[in-house]
Amino acid sequence: MFQIEEELKKLPARPGVYIMHDERDAIIYVGKAVSLRNRVRQYFQSSRNKGAKIEQMVTHIARFEYIVTDSELEALVLESNLIKEHRPKYNTMLKDDKSYPFIKVTVQEAYPRVLFARQMKKDKNRYFGPYTSGGAVKDVIELLRKLYQVRSCSRNLPRDCGKDRPCLYYHMKQCTGPCTGHVDQKQYRENIQKVIRFLNGDFQDTIDELTDKMMTASEEMRFEDAAGYRDLIQSIRKIGERQKITAYGEEDRDIIAAAMDESLDLKEQDAVVQVFFMRSGRMIGRDHFYLRVARGDTRSQVLSSFLKQYYAGTPFIPREIMLQTDIEDREVIEEWLSFRRKQKVHIVIPKKGTKEKIVELAWENARMVLEKDRERIRREEGRTIGAVHEVEEWLGLTGLVRMEAFDISNISGFESVGSMVVYEKGKPKRSDYRKFRIRSVQGPNDYASMEEVLTRRFTHESNGEFDSFARMPDLLLMDGGRGQVNIALGVLEKLGIEIPVCGMVKDDNHRTRGLYYNNVEIPIDTNSEGFRLITRIQDEAHRFSIEYHRSLRSKEQVHSVLDDIPGIGERRRKALMRRFRSIEAIRDASEEELTQTESMNAGSAKQVYDFFHRSDTLCVTDE
Repeated sequence: MFQIEEELKKLPARPGVYIMHDERDAIIYVGKAVSLRNRVRQYFQSSRNKGAKIEQMVTHIARFEYIVTDSELEALVLESNLIKEHRPKYNTMLKDDKSYPFIKVTVQEAYPRVLFARQMKKDKNRYFGPYTSGGAVKDVIELLRKLYQVRSCSRNLPRDCGKDRPCLYYHMKQCTGPCTGHVDQKQYRENIQKVIRFLNGDFQDTIDELTDKMMTASEEMRFEDAAGYRDLIQSIRKIGERQKITAYGEEDRDIIAAAMDESLDLKEQDAVVQVFFMRSGRMIGRDHFYLRVARGDTRSQVLSSFLKQYYAGTPFIPREIMLQTDIEDREVIEEWLSFRRKQKVHIVIPKKGTKEKIVELAWENARMVLEKDRERIRREEGRTIGAVHEVEEWLGLTGLVRMEAFDISNISGFESVGSMVVYEKGKPKRSDYRKFRIRSVQGPNDYASMEEVLTRRFTHESNGEFDSFARMPDLLLMDGGRGQVNIALGVLEKLGIEIPVCGMVKDDNHRTRGLYYNNVEIPIDTNSEGFRLITRIQDEAHRFSIEYHRSLRSKEQVHSVLDDIPGIGERRRKALMRRFRSIEAIRDASEEELTQTESMNAGSAKQVYDFFHRSDTLCVTDE
């Protein structure tokens, strides 16, 4: 459904971040651009020399998405956050631990300092940033010390007051000298408050003052001094481009905004809700939700309805939710979310500053999705949401969001495996797929194998909000008829879980023919989107199971007798085979010769020697 040529035409000439996905919907590349339109189009132009790595990457791109920002600097920080979060395959050159600098004001000290910091810590000090230029941060810190005469030493004040002579900065009049006792704590803290106001963005007066000094120095032909003032002004302006993409605190936040269609349809209209996810103060991703709302519904009503539906189904609730506009039932929803989180949840509506700007950025992205992707999303909804609604009608159910399908694969009982595939809103959620290697069943017993898989799935302890087992399915789909359905119902009854279960029944030609539900086989229209969805789910569960089984068979076929020796991994096995060329030669080698092999030590050499010289070792083969 994603036509790359058509989507390229919709790209905006705006700065932002683009995200490339492969056919399995995995993120394979994240990049930033001054102009998304120009940059993304370059990947698909055959006339350009893109290099071997990019050429290979382009062949794997199935679709792309993008997030617009207000500046290239914001795109840079967002790109870094997304790469660190998702670690895309083709971003190898950008996978480092580089962190952007902060300015730290040690407000917990009696006489605070202004320091350069590489990370934000929970130490009750004030942090400003992050910034993209370390040099500019250092210049501004130096400027603040000159303007407001704050200390830079590491002395413990007031304990060390008067114990030593003041430093050079005091004599240069770049520090008021709290270590000498010449300035009281109240007066010093007034200067610190000026520093904080400056770092909060109130620096126009300082720029004007420096501009006057620069012009005066230039008129007096003191060009070196004028250049110094010019550089300070540039540093201040770089600091002024503080990033909205990373918040000041380390809290978890969701930023939510809605864009609504202004068409003249009398019954219903389109709306898109955009959600930005901030975790530990960093934006790690986003998602958008396409809605149809009644004509006349306000943005406040849309957001209120969305909050209740979205957070009823998500396992994680952040400490703070920032909205574009206020909602009538905000206090009630706050109370409900706080109960679910077991901690206080705040819904805030920013009116100014950085928080207001990032909510505006979420709205801008929602508006662009609404304008650019309306028709494509409608077609896709027919294949996904529309198909799910058809399945709901066939089964007499409502509220189907998450469906899990299971399948068993083996060859005469050899290496039996199970697969779990997940579809949410009619689309595969591949990050939640899971494989099961059957442990308790010997031989070709699909029913017993399925019982083990389902028991392990529903008794697995969740490891957090992103665990595929954190959410229960709304419907279980079994690859088979009455027998598989009864196995699933038996497991759920034993565990005290109520989930609808239906079987995907195939005909003699191994094609889907209907659904088995509540002891009745329900025929389905083979020309419907619902039928195509069930077929896709059934084929996907089978494919995923077969691929896992095939991979295990491949590993068994290349198994070496060396793999059975404790302490001998792949690296040592390869080193032994490179030196001795055959298993027989390894068997005949002495411990000393084995020790001299690359990556081997005395302990591992003894393990190999003892393995081949045990009294019960009759013969050695390598298959």
